[in-house]
Amino acid sequence: MRTLRLLVLAALGWLGYTAVTYLQGPGSSPPVSTSLRPAEKRQPEGQPTTVQPDTTVQPDATVQLDTPVQARLMEQAVARQPISIQALRAREYPGSPLTTERTLERGAGYSRSVVSYRSDGLKIYALLTVPDGSPPAGGWPAIVFNHGYIPPDKYRTTERYVAYQDAFARAGFVTLKSDYRGHGDSEGEADGGYNDPGYTVDVLNAAASLKKDGRVNPARLGLWGHSMGGQLSLRAMLVDRDLKAASLWAGVVADYAVLQTEWHAPEGAQRQLDSLNRQFLRGLSPNAYLTELNGRPIQLHHGTADKDVPYSFQVALANDLRAAGQGVEAYRYEGDDHNLSGNLGLALRRSVQFFQRNL
Repeated sequence: MRTLRLLVLAALGWLGYTAVTYLQGPGSSPPVSTSLRPAEKRQPEGQPTTVQPDTTVQPDATVQLDTPVQARLMEQAVARQPISIQALRAREYPGSPLTTERTLERGAGYSRSVVSYRSDGLKIYALLTVPDGSPPAGGWPAIVFNHGYIPPDKYRTTERYVAYQDAFARAGFVTLKSDYRGHGDSEGEADGGYNDPGYTVDVLNAAASLKKDGRVNPARLGLWGHSMGGQLSLRAMLVDRDLKAASLWAGVVADYAVLQTEWHAPEGAQRQLDSLNRQFLRGLSPNAYLTELNGRPIQLHHGTADKDVPYSFQVALANDLRAAGQGVEAYRYEGDDHNLSGNLGLALRRSVQFFQRNL
């Protein structure tokens, strides 16, 4: 038994080094363009039919370790990683009051402003929209907007996703789009969304800051995420049980083992993983904890011609959610791109209606 323990410890030590080194290596965050711009004209929508469940990808079964000792050691190895769900749950997210930094031109029926809040001691900027008029009893429902990968030095708080926030603001939602640390004027280092917990921490503190705001109903909070922001939203929802629903567009929502071996893989054959590495990466993935959504719904949108994030990522997550007994709406947009440019109006209406039903 002692020999077995030593072998398992050695294996897990090697596994933790190789897997985490890969995930945290330079260039591991892909240069996905998320330049979402307001449509010049309303796109034709066609018939809004409900998409049938995808069956082309089966749920990713978790690799079973041979003994309880091995399983426990694996859990401990995963929990030591700062990006893990366990480590993130062990932290506190106090948020802070939202401080107005700059008042912007008004939208149609709502105010717009650049605000700041605190996260890990850093000053993080964000774009806030608030509907006009008196809030309903308990406060406005609110959505934390999580943007995709944009080069941090190119990011500007008031650019990108303008039409997206507008759609929700017009529908009576408060929205808060965090810059994330290291983006624009926000303090801190931009260390990526998949390997470092910083952006997820900023999302969770944005949600905590909304809970403190007297205009917001803290029991009616949701998440919207695009591309990298889809990954951040899913992870944040599994950390903070007060987040009631999430709409994910073209999300980087595949299992980490898939991200390591199949997404933006180097030239040549795909990287092969042994069962321990696969189990370790699975444990780092939000996908391994979907039963802990406890019925909080997820909505998915993805174009089949997305050249940045494969449509198969949505298929896999949808099937994993169903296998975990969780509610999911999965919309497939035939021939559409990473930004759903050909179905923007339809996808936005579906997202607004989803939050109207679930917040």
